[in-house]
Amino acid sequence: MADSGQSSSAPPANYDDLRAVYVNCTLKKSPEASHTDILMDVSRKIMVKHGVSVDSVRLVDRDIAFGVYPDMTKHGWPRDDWPAVWKLIEAADILVVGTPIWLGQHSSVCTQLIERLYAQSGLQNDKGQYIYYGKTAGCVVTGNEDGIKHVAMSVLYSLQHVGFVTPPQADCGWIGEAGPGPSYGDKLEDGSRAGFDNEFTMRNTTFMTWNLMHVARMLKDAGGLPAYGNQRSAWDAGCHFDAPNPEHR
Repeated sequence: MADSGQSSSAPPANYDDLRAVYVNCTLKKSPEASHTDILMDVSRKIMVKHGVSVDSVRLVDRDIAFGVYPDMTKHGWPRDDWPAVWKLIEAADILVVGTPIWLGQHSSVCTQLIERLYAQSGLQNDKGQYIYYGKTAGCVVTGNEDGIKHVAMSVLYSLQHVGFVTPPQADCGWIGEAGPGPSYGDKLEDGSRAGFDNEFTMRNTTFMTWNLMHVARMLKDAGGLPAYGNQRSAWDAGCHFDAPNPEHR
């Protein structure tokens, strides 16, 4: 191994004060096995091993209303479990979204998650920034058809747009050979599990997990993103951070 100037034998920091939430957007209700969850567990185990507090949510098991408001019971829905899920996300430093691929796209449940995250995006933290500032996010993609990068592009764009920080290599996935075939974690005829020995998937999953922890550590130690030039409360109060006045162009 080339000398990088830093030992690779031990992590460079402690992570035991970080919190992560993994939201699985599979279409399968519990207790049916989720291939997406099997790959998400590879990432979860790394975080747990290094002291990160981890919560997991299978969104389809919850009664989540459709809409773009924080509590849809105030908009005609008889029940909405989103506020309970939101509390986990609000408390977390790291969000990992898992989704299968259907017709080259992320799942409908993933779309619903993104819509509900958007509902909270106008909230502000205690520094007057948008609520997701200072949090990191990544995504896990599984399926047996092409589209990992396309799905990751869509999901990660949505997450960074509402305020999450996306580290380098913030996605991972497994699709196997093109066309119908075994999904991640399926038992094969030789007794092995599909994808478990795939170096590309394991490398990307591991790199994503560590990059999420590293960036979350950096953000937490820095007290989040600097609160200048991005405070909605200050902008609304008339402080425009050197933005040109359109009346004087």
